Formats: sequence, C-alpha cells, structure tokens
Amino acid sequence: MSAGHRLNVVFHAAAGPDLQARLAACAGADLAIAVCAETDTARLAALLPTADVLWHVLAPATAALIAAAPRLRLIQKIGTGVNTIDLDAARARAIPVCNLPGTNARAVAELTLALMLAALRRLPRFDAAMRTGRGFALDPAELDGIGELGGRTVGLVGFGAIPRLLAPVLTALGCRLLYTARTPHADAPGTFRPLDALLGEADIVSLHLPLTQETTHLIDAGRLARMRAGAILINTARGGLIDQTALAAALRSGHLAAAGLDVFDPEPPDPSTPLLGLPNTVLTPHIAWLTTGTFARSLTLATENCHRLATGAPLLHRVA
Repeated sequence: MSAGHRLNVVFHAAAGPDLQARLAACAGADLAIAVCAETDTARLAALLPTADVLWHVLAPATAALIAAAPRLRLIQKIGTGVNTIDLDAARARAIPVCNLPGTNARAVAELTLALMLAALRRLPRFDAAMRTGRGFALDPAELDGIGELGGRTVGLVGFGAIPRLLAPVLTALGCRLLYTARTPHADAPGTFRPLDALLGEADIVSLHLPLTQETTHLIDAGRLARMRAGAILINTARGGLIDQTALAAALRSGHLAAAGLDVFDPEPPDPSTPLLGLPNTVLTPHIAWLTTGTFARSLTLATENCHRLATGAPLLHRVA
C-alpha cells in the first residue's frame, strides 16, 4: 500500500472471539478493520463517513448506506451472492463490487448434505423427543417411513461449485444424480434434465442458484405440485427462490415429506411464518457458509483486494 495511507474497513456483521482474532490478524499499519454488528445502527452511522471499504456479509448494503459513506472505494462481499447490495447505487458512484466465489462452497456443500440426512432421519423431532423424555416412548407411527440417502434420486438445481463438491459424495453414498443448469455440462457426474422434468423425477431436490429477477419464486405452487409425492426440498442458496407460503402448504398437506432450509425471505423470518411451526422442517439461520475454513479463505482474499485497491492493481472477482 502507499506509504502513509491507511484504509478504513467496516466489517458489517457480528463477530465472536475467534472471528475477532482473525480480523485483528488481517489489520496492520495500512489497514484498520472495525467490526459493526448488523443491529448496531448507531455504530454504523459513526463508522460510515470515514469508511474506505465495506466488507459486506448479509445485512443489505442499501443506497442509503452507500450514500452515507462518501469515501467508500470498494464493497467487498464476504461470500458469493450480491443480491443484498444495491448495485445501481454502487455503479452511480463508480464503486467496485467484488465477491469471493468458491470460498464458502465446501461449507455449504457439507451443510446441504447434513440437511438432507436430517430431513430423511427426522433428527429435529427425535432430538426434541429425547430432551422431553419421550425418546423411547414414541408412537410407532412416528417411526414409519424413515429413509436412507442411498438409492435416492437427488436433483441438483444449478451446477456451480457447491453441487460439484456434493456430487461425488452423493454418488459414493449410492445416490442417482440429476442436475439442471442453463446448458448441459460434459463433465457433470449426473444426468441433465430440464427443471420441470427434474422436479418430477427426484426424491430430493436441492437448490443452488443465485437470486435474480428470473429465479425469484422459481419454486412456486405449480412447481411444488410437480415434485414427487413424498419428496424433500433443500435450500441453502437464497430464501427468495421459493414461495414460502406455497411450500408450507405442500408440507402441511403431506405432498412433500420434509424440507431442509438454511435461508428465508425475509431474514430473519417473522416468528409467525408457518414454516417455523411445522414438524417436518429442518431449519438453520443462514449459517451454511459460516465455518472457520470459510473465514480463513475469505479474509485472505478480502485483505488482498484491499491491498490491490490501495496500489491500483486489478481487483479480484469484480462483479460490478
């Protein structure tokens, strides 16, 4: 970095002791990193006027937030999806927006697999029963229909970094793989299907797409009806891909056996959201990406982009 200039970075997310230590290790004579929890609006308002770089996690980077940061020179997404960044507002100020593709792929792939297994084996219900003394006194009907992953047909919607990591694991466990994407991939370890055909054939459907105008409510009431009776839906991508009201209805009716969801629309979901009260859902609070490995990979690249910004070098993974 140029001598005498210190970039002020705002890490816009809460950080526990381990992450705080990792962030402190990234800082130095040329880089100051301030942590600001998503809920601390007063601290954010105090930090933005002198912020050179925003390390964006999940809290929306709105036009108002960008306008409140007159010195802002880079919005760095810690992750992949940039749907929570006002790209038009960034372009209007010529502020580069970068993401970190692939850094969280392994973490998301692993939780996707965990949600599949938890939904098939009804882990939340059995865990709750054990904690209330009912674990060994369950109604036999609650033990009917528990499934294995081996022998199932798994449909992967999208075929980027995360499905590519999942595919060989699922194959090793004895699954038959289908996938859909904009175009077939010659190297894919599965069989291509158009989306509607995949939905009608798969026992488990897992979503791996960005949220765009085209993909919003991609899985609506009509497409849920196309899914096989007793199928399972997994979403570790973006909540807006699914019509949540229609999903709740499909789960309540028994048309779908279960759903494993790490993402919601909006986030956090309203406490009255029907999905939260259904016994055949497995729910996590958008933490599929959140591992020490993800942070190790992400902070290395985010710090590198700050150095590139200061020296005028080309930025890594610029999306806008």
